[in-house]
Amino acid sequence: MICLDNHLTVPRLRNFKTLFFFCVLVFLPDSAKCQQTPINPISYRVYSPFVLNPAIAGSKDYFLIEGIATFQGPYKSQLVTGNTRLLKKTPAFFSSPDNKDYTCLGVGGTIFNDVSDTSKSIGFSASAAYHISLNKQSTSFLSLGVALKGIYNRLYSTSPADTSSGPQETFLPNIDLGVYYYGAKFYAGISATNLLSSPDSLGIPVSREYFLITGYKLVISRTLNIVAEPSIIAHTGNNLPSNIKNIINPMLKIYIESCCFGTYFHDYDNFSFFFLYNFPAISIGTYFEYPKNTPYYKKELNAELTIGINLSELKLKNKKPLHW
Repeated sequence: MICLDNHLTVPRLRNFKTLFFFCVLVFLPDSAKCQQTPINPISYRVYSPFVLNPAIAGSKDYFLIEGIATFQGPYKSQLVTGNTRLLKKTPAFFSSPDNKDYTCLGVGGTIFNDVSDTSKSIGFSASAAYHISLNKQSTSFLSLGVALKGIYNRLYSTSPADTSSGPQETFLPNIDLGVYYYGAKFYAGISATNLLSSPDSLGIPVSREYFLITGYKLVISRTLNIVAEPSIIAHTGNNLPSNIKNIINPMLKIYIESCCFGTYFHDYDNFSFFFLYNFPAISIGTYFEYPKNTPYYKKELNAELTIGINLSELKLKNKKPLHW
């Protein structure tokens, strides 16, 4: 969703930015090696960031179900995700008999299958978020979210082909927590994932992680509906790495009407490009990542495909484009 109007006052925005970055300092921890779950597909960070922060669930005005799959490269991983704000009925009028409004509750769910050379993870999560309106126009919100999830992992000693020693199998229930602020132009959120994980326990494939997601929408042209959205996803475990660049992943999105394209620096050794087009009821997108310093024919290209279905009040008699 692209919002071109900003109803936030400058003092209020400054207060929220100060509070947000204070919370980031409180969240930063102090000891363990981290690993994301799911690790792949990469592009869910672009298309479905609520997987990293459950407070984002329901922050858009549409109900979108997305499937993302890696179909090239060393990993074969898939992820299906969806989130929406729950609706409530309001008093009907003759001119608008089906009038509906949003509640304060957002919900979401994720199912993923993440396969690498030495492990396989299958997981699911269910998220709920409570959205608090911060102004009378309901253009800025603060949301609190929680996700309950379970992860089955099979960890091989070397590779699935090695039968000399059996794989270690674990099932780990887990919890994610998040806080998210979003307005007409600025958004920011912090979250802690895998709170029940113990990185010192043998065979457990995940550890606790902390995420910062923030971005700003810049209106380039109101006439042509062109908006630029620079953003950052920062992540860390209990130990901050010596090189701060290893935890900061910048992203740039350019919106032109129903089209979105840009780049995401998931790995500074690679170039990346993504493209997404929203039709009235279906979205189709791609994500490519290829090495900077290695010829393409010596290293396999990572390519991912995403397909989304917008289920927001779809009716056969209504063919008008929906709001994305």
